[in-house]
Amino acid sequence: MNWLWAIIVGLVLGVLARAILPGRQHIPLWLTTIYGIGGAILGNAVAGWLGVRHTSGVDWVRHILQLAGAVLIVALGTPMYAAIRGDRRRRERA
Repeated sequence: MNWLWAIIVGLVLGVLARAILPGRQHIPLWLTTIYGIGGAILGNAVAGWLGVRHTSGVDWVRHILQLAGAVLIVALGTPMYAAIRGDRRRRERA
């Protein structure tokens, strides 16, 4: 059941990250979900390093760090995906 929550949280974080970033990101929904999962993992790691991973009540700092991680990964991953996709299309035309 944990994998299902990871997918759901990844999708939500990825979509929120795409909404925060300016412009349009030309990445598919499955990649948005993967980037969101990566952002959640990155945010949890940073929260652990800062010592705010487990707090009483709602872990707002951890959630904000997860969202920041998703924004970072979407911002860095979108151009890489476009470059890979663009290279593949050029090879197919040749």
